[in-house]
Amino acid sequence: MSKYQAYPGYKDSGIEWVKKLPKHWMKSQLRYMFLLGKGLTITKANLEDEGVPCVNYGEVHSKYGFEIDPKVHPLKYVNEDYLQSSPNALLKKGDLVFADTSEDIEGSGNFTQLISDEKLFAGYHTIIARPHERKRSRYYAYLLDSLEVRTQIRHAVKGVKVFSITQEILRGVNIWFPPQDECEKIANFLDHETAKIDTLIDKQQQLIQLLKEKRQAVISHAVTKGLNPNAPMRDSGIEWLGEVPEHWRSIPLRLIVRTRKGVAFKSADFCDGGIRVVKASDIKQKTIRETDVFLPEGFVRDYPKALLSTRDIILSTVGSNPDVINSAVGQIGMVPKNLNGSLLNQNTVVFDPDENRVSREYLFYVLQMEGYRKHLDIHAHGTANQSSLSIEDMLNFTISFPTLKEQYEVCQYIRQRQKVLDDLETKASISESLLKERRTALISAAVTGKIDVRHPVCHPTGDLQSSKSTVHGDL
Repeated sequence: MSKYQAYPGYKDSGIEWVKKLPKHWMKSQLRYMFLLGKGLTITKANLEDEGVPCVNYGEVHSKYGFEIDPKVHPLKYVNEDYLQSSPNALLKKGDLVFADTSEDIEGSGNFTQLISDEKLFAGYHTIIARPHERKRSRYYAYLLDSLEVRTQIRHAVKGVKVFSITQEILRGVNIWFPPQDECEKIANFLDHETAKIDTLIDKQQQLIQLLKEKRQAVISHAVTKGLNPNAPMRDSGIEWLGEVPEHWRSIPLRLIVRTRKGVAFKSADFCDGGIRVVKASDIKQKTIRETDVFLPEGFVRDYPKALLSTRDIILSTVGSNPDVINSAVGQIGMVPKNLNGSLLNQNTVVFDPDENRVSREYLFYVLQMEGYRKHLDIHAHGTANQSSLSIEDMLNFTISFPTLKEQYEVCQYIRQRQKVLDDLETKASISESLLKERRTALISAAVTGKIDVRHPVCHPTGDLQSSKSTVHGDL
């Protein structure tokens, strides 16, 4: 950011997370500049399809993030009666809504800001922060999104599996700001520059999604049609599958797969070291994460059927509703070397193929194809928030497969194609991460006064142009 000017003079901030501030800037605490309150005391059961829109902690964390507008963002509603019974939970333009809990420390301090004059309620598990000076509200949003303020909050929250934000924690947050007109200039500058960066981030995310879809298409086509485009075809007799190569065999999974279930270990048995445990929640996006949950070593002797080996195929049998994105139900993973010898917890099942008829790797790809995923979603059952699968339903699925030799060729082809797609996705992910770092760095520099965005910037070419147009070359 060398092309941006610094302020003429600085002073010690007296704040742990910010060494210096411009001399004329003020500092305070959030308690003196905001009025804090609570969102509606409701649950999901109170949400409706019509009424007054409502933003809950889930939207703050995952859906819309930094800003929200009911005209643009689809939301659930609450009954209009709350306009009379709970008017204090109704937001005004510029108000901030914090999620009061987070599943990870990085999400602590997540908030969204209402950017329109539309009616909007703050819903369950939220804290409302109303700025006394409305003209500073956009500057405050960027300030509270800065690394310096987020770090304060993360050091103050309490929790282990769930991290809680309280009104008292927010009241104690140190904040700083220049005069009002300067706040508006900083906010306008960041609106313009972050919008450009966000557009580039969105393009990288779209590319990553397209690569994931392409990877899935490669797998599905290879394991349903084979590699020879000129092979004679026949009707498989399976509606979703259509035609398959003439010489392929169709057979239900239950005839070529043995299963063994995970064990319902007691939480009191878990300890700080010993044999690592794999849970249903550890299986996501075709990988199995390593967590610090252990059982005493003697449990290997007592529960041999729960012992995992490298390349075991495991699936989760419970999870969130199948309509929910990234549902855990039916998630699949192949045990990596680092989890060899782990113990499998409840709500999971091992699929052990008859390798005289179907290779382990080929089965792993079959279980990833869209037809099988839809089969699991159709047979998942349970409550609105929790779905489960029976092993019988999971095995009641017919596949067509070629000879073992062709299976190995298909697997080799998929690996080669995936390597190319994985490399492209890695590059796109790196680009996305760098852009997010640029965004974070720019916000921090502007709201801590490291750069002065009040004046035009002189470029090496000698041309004068607004500092709003210099982000991509400078960060």
